[in-house]
Amino acid sequence: MMNTVDVPLYRLAHSRSGDKGDISNLSLIAWDAECHAILLDQVTEARVAEWFAYRRPVRVTRYVLTGLEAMNFVLEGVLDGGVNDALNLDAHGKSLSFHLLDLPVAVPAALAARLPDVPG
Repeated sequence: MMNTVDVPLYRLAHSRSGDKGDISNLSLIAWDAECHAILLDQVTEARVAEWFAYRRPVRVTRYVLTGLEAMNFVLEGVLDGGVNDALNLDAHGKSLSFHLLDLPVAVPAALAARLPDVPG
């Protein structure tokens, strides 16, 4: 069995967020092909829905961007009605990409030693 360690997702990828109405989309771009393979395996629709359960998503859909080592998640119903209706401090959901990057993922220990240790 392979020796693995949990690391935050930001060590394997970077992210951006966008919004349209009550929908947030979160891009997740892997640092390289090895990281992308881990993302495909572990960063699933179900896992992202669970991670964002506090925002009560109606649906989470993952779109894999083949050839770009990236994926996009569309989270429906997470912006409290959208920018014109929401009373929260982050009506556009810009902080959601940072929350996604805190998701712990299991990586081989040898890979973890080579990953950038950038602050989250």
